[in-house]
Amino acid sequence: MSDLNEVTLVLSPTERYLNPRQLQDYRAEREACLRWLLTSGKDPERHDGYALSTVKTRSRRMGQFYRWVWDRENGYTLNVTPDHADAWMNYLAQQDGSGAHKSNCQKAIRSLFKWRHHERGGAEWEPSITFSDSSASQPRDYLTREERTQIREAALEYGSIPSYSNLSPAERDRWRTHLAQRFEKPKDEVVPADWERANGWKIPSIVWASLDAGLRPVEIERARPSWVDADNCVLRIPMEDSAKSYENWTVGLKERTATMLEQWLEERKAYPMYDDRDELWLTREGNTYGSGALKHVLMRLCDIAGIETETRRLSWYALRHSVGTYMVREEDLAAAQSQLRHKSPRTTMRYDQTPVEDRQDALDRMG
Repeated sequence: MSDLNEVTLVLSPTERYLNPRQLQDYRAEREACLRWLLTSGKDPERHDGYALSTVKTRSRRMGQFYRWVWDRENGYTLNVTPDHADAWMNYLAQQDGSGAHKSNCQKAIRSLFKWRHHERGGAEWEPSITFSDSSASQPRDYLTREERTQIREAALEYGSIPSYSNLSPAERDRWRTHLAQRFEKPKDEVVPADWERANGWKIPSIVWASLDAGLRPVEIERARPSWVDADNCVLRIPMEDSAKSYENWTVGLKERTATMLEQWLEERKAYPMYDDRDELWLTREGNTYGSGALKHVLMRLCDIAGIETETRRLSWYALRHSVGTYMVREEDLAAAQSQLRHKSPRTTMRYDQTPVEDRQDALDRMG
């Protein structure tokens, strides 16, 4: 049971689907399933369970599956069927993304149906299609389209905790202990405002801005509130703050990203550590974000999103490289060059990781 305490039973994206009674029902179902995976999931006959890290990642993918079913059925249900599972596999097969990710999603749903069969007498499931995870052995240093979406969603969950108003007194006491440790303050000094602080906009604003603007670590370190033009959905990076000091840059942002930055700027005013500082973002210790701190954030985001990292060389630049790769595909080299703030198009071309098949198709279209 101690291991189960380290697994988030209900992720924030899932909680938003549910009313209080559904939330209680779903939480109980999840607790029973995940406890079984930890104690017996690998080999029920020998009561041999999966490692905690495996259960964590499979738990997140099960949550994605349930949300997909609820969207498909227009409402909450725990009565997932083999037909639901096959339909989700067919959906995944049509999406961008690695075979490794799709294979791992399939493993998670196999575990879910294995538990339902052994403990609830439910139907067994044999997938109608399977996925190869061979791509996992080919390290890549940029994020796929699907992974970019997963990282965006994970940023909204990063460090989040349940709403203060939705907790019982006993649950609030447990979370007070957690927040006292997290913010290094006495437990009796933890107040409702600390719940809001834990669910703040700092990490989401860093991540979403980096996914839009391909921010280098040094640019995150140098970023100033004056860069943010939320009304026009852009970052305005002056030449003196630019990583290469070539010129002033105006970099486009998604509207939702601009809104997050605006919310962070308002929240930032409440923290005394920023009173005499002009940095847009600081760590909890009051330091600027360097490459090491940002990699730690990225690895945590990948963990939340269920993105495999062991066989890949990922750094914060994975976000930047993905911007260049897909900006070239969706627009052109010039657009990517401007968005990434490159002086020479030759530099931008290094970020173009368009598959050779796509380039061959382009040659056919060009005649």
